[in-house]
Amino acid sequence: MNDLGHAVNTETKLHMLGGGNPATIPAMEKVFRREMMALMSRGREFENMIGNYDTPQGNRMFAGALATMLQQNLGWPVTPSNIAITNGSQAGFGILFNLFSGAFPDGSFKKILLPMTPEYIGYADVGLGEQSIFTANQPLIEKRDELLFKYRVDFEHLEVNHDIGAVCISRPTNPTGNVVTDNELNKLRQLAANKGIPLILDGAYGLPFPGIIFTDATPVWDTNIILCLSLSKLGLPGTRAGIIIAAEPLIELISGSNAIFTLAPGRFGPGLITNIMASGEILHLCQNIVKPFYRNRSDNTIGLVDQLMSDLPVRIHVSEGAIFLWLWFEGLPISSEELYQRLKARGVLVIAGHHFFPGLDSSWQHRNECIRVSYAASETDVIKGIEIIADQVRIAYLKGASKVSNA
Repeated sequence: MNDLGHAVNTETKLHMLGGGNPATIPAMEKVFRREMMALMSRGREFENMIGNYDTPQGNRMFAGALATMLQQNLGWPVTPSNIAITNGSQAGFGILFNLFSGAFPDGSFKKILLPMTPEYIGYADVGLGEQSIFTANQPLIEKRDELLFKYRVDFEHLEVNHDIGAVCISRPTNPTGNVVTDNELNKLRQLAANKGIPLILDGAYGLPFPGIIFTDATPVWDTNIILCLSLSKLGLPGTRAGIIIAAEPLIELISGSNAIFTLAPGRFGPGLITNIMASGEILHLCQNIVKPFYRNRSDNTIGLVDQLMSDLPVRIHVSEGAIFLWLWFEGLPISSEELYQRLKARGVLVIAGHHFFPGLDSSWQHRNECIRVSYAASETDVIKGIEIIADQVRIAYLKGASKVSNA
């Protein structure tokens, strides 16, 4: 985040392929502007939105609109009492992970189980103590063809022991774009339920919104699932609005945490989109504007990597959703961190792969052969950035081969 902040405030041209900022989608911006103008025209609604605290649980009108939308479109038995707003989903994960892991009064220490890594980089440091709160399972790697591969949950070696406080998985996964199948997800639901612990389902890029999923997937929720959603990937990252849908007792705990740490969540994001949530328009926008935009970007970027790196041992994780490509350079002679530093020196920001494996044994070499590349930047930046990545990786392999031959 420091590098990203520096990049925004420098005059040097940088190709921003590293952050999680969503793309600029003009059609969505028009909708947000339309809703803002409508909000400002309704009496003192704008003044009330910016001039008053919300409840610690969040905006009641928004929660009501969301609950109704979920009932009518998905058949979920959700009421406003099952919904809490946080100041961004990152804040929500901080609350959840520290509720279900760490040191407990009985002397036990609980952990969050990540059934498949790589996983979201933002999870890694939210624990309040010195000891890691994560344990993770190494995935199976399924090679599809000469270019593509996919991670699978290795259920044979997945253990939910007594020291696990919750299971957490993102769908689609940041950084890889992996979408666990309905069958895999149902197995995880059953494992968690059998142990009497919750399944935290991170849907920041997923269902029911923003719906950046390019494969078949069924939206699911029950009272043992803690579903985390976000307004960021709709195109509203600046509003810092996260959403948690869960059983009522947990919502009460989250509301209390909001009151303690932030008094109340922000009102702007929920207030801005309450009407399109109530009307169900949000699902139409996701299906017909947001998803096709990113699907097109994904296809174009995969084609570009294939074209520019055809002579390199590169594999791309099957792009099933989110806004990233996960590139695996088999046998990379340098670490992903070193590649990151070399690319930064040439004006391209990506994220080194080893950051995305919290709770996993660091000896797995695969961790150091991958990078995450965002395709949400401008098309010009994506093209130029991929060109520089291809060139820098080619240099690394050539120098590595030269060292081997000289030895």
